[in-house]
Amino acid sequence: MGTFKIEGGIALKGDITPQGAKNEALQVLCPVLLTSEKVRVTNIPDIIDVNKLITLLGNLGVKIQKNGPGDYTFQADEVNVNYLKTEAFKKEGGSLRGSIMIVGPLLARFGCGYIPKPGGDKIGRRRLDTHFEGFINLGAKFRYEREDHFYGVEIDGRLQGSYMLLDEASVTGTANIVMAAVLAEGTTTIYNAACEPYLQQLCKMLNSMGAKISGVGSNLLTIEGVESLGGCEHRILPDMVEIGSWIGLAAMTRSEITIKNVSWDNLGQIPNVFRKLGITLERKGDDIYIPAHKDGYEIKTDIDGSILTVSDAPWPGFTPDLLSIVLVVCTQAKGDVLIHQKMFESRLFFVDKLIDMGAKIMLCDPHRAVVMGHNFQSQLKATTMSSPDIRAGISLLIAALTAKGTSTIQNIEQIDRGYERIDERLRAIGANIVRV
Repeated sequence: MGTFKIEGGIALKGDITPQGAKNEALQVLCPVLLTSEKVRVTNIPDIIDVNKLITLLGNLGVKIQKNGPGDYTFQADEVNVNYLKTEAFKKEGGSLRGSIMIVGPLLARFGCGYIPKPGGDKIGRRRLDTHFEGFINLGAKFRYEREDHFYGVEIDGRLQGSYMLLDEASVTGTANIVMAAVLAEGTTTIYNAACEPYLQQLCKMLNSMGAKISGVGSNLLTIEGVESLGGCEHRILPDMVEIGSWIGLAAMTRSEITIKNVSWDNLGQIPNVFRKLGITLERKGDDIYIPAHKDGYEIKTDIDGSILTVSDAPWPGFTPDLLSIVLVVCTQAKGDVLIHQKMFESRLFFVDKLIDMGAKIMLCDPHRAVVMGHNFQSQLKATTMSSPDIRAGISLLIAALTAKGTSTIQNIEQIDRGYERIDERLRAIGANIVRV
């Protein structure tokens, strides 16, 4: 297991460019299985989770050509579906949450799709029901081998278009169902569909391959099934969660940082939420400029003077992936805030590490925490800690960069799952961080 050694209390300065979006990459790499033609995808982040999915596609028989950094061409003209029944696949697919999204394309094109219980972050219960109920609505037969935790769907012939009202606006569930429905016979209507920018990107990509999807960007998608799809070229958006991470980093370290090429139109509530925390950020073209907050930042109250609540919600609400960042940033704000993590019941359990560093946080229950900011009157203390998941890991890293002394973060593979060469990029703007 790798370790970061971080000397805190150093002001940073410079430009930083966000990587391609992790969550989009895990979606848009899967449609390569829907066609025998070449599909080129650019701005792919070089991170563990995405590289695992690329390896998985290769093991399925997809031909992969690396054209340059983050630039790949895929061709799935000789897919080996028998690989799905091997022990190697059970081990490989089970290590990656995003592997669930190969099921829809495989089912649509080859009539079967299997997946072991996926891994990923340990942030609470993460249901797969939405995925498989959608496939069943399209006519697939479901199977579950309880002993091996192995899921499967199969169909003879083509899937059949259907109306469905999703029980939750699951992003990966919507993506999976959409990828299955594009090759179904007839029309599929998905209500309560997720509408995140990355899901919109997936739909635009599929339409460029010849699919007929309307309602993109809304929670009501209509998909007219087609006989086959062709190749395309697609560029991944910048990672909005990484952008939010850099905003939080800049404010908490009181650094002057410019975040380049952020795709402002796809950031949704993110700038507004950080402004509510008192953080100044300016739009300069398609960049975000954050001045050094020498005098700190003050959390705004609600209009009636009550404590601000920051909570997550399906898009266009605030993404749950940034609540951990908001929480750590508030530890040095002026004022108090209630963090309400609605979607995952274990995502706030890293706050004990921040409390050890001197933060004033009261964990109310698995979903809510009250943060009482220090207003930079008391510096966090360096400590040794371990990264429990991607977003908690980056939050602890931000805390360490502001702390007095040298902190150690273990299990940094969790951070590497979502952030590309983060130590190198931080050193480039002045951070004292070493990978051991």
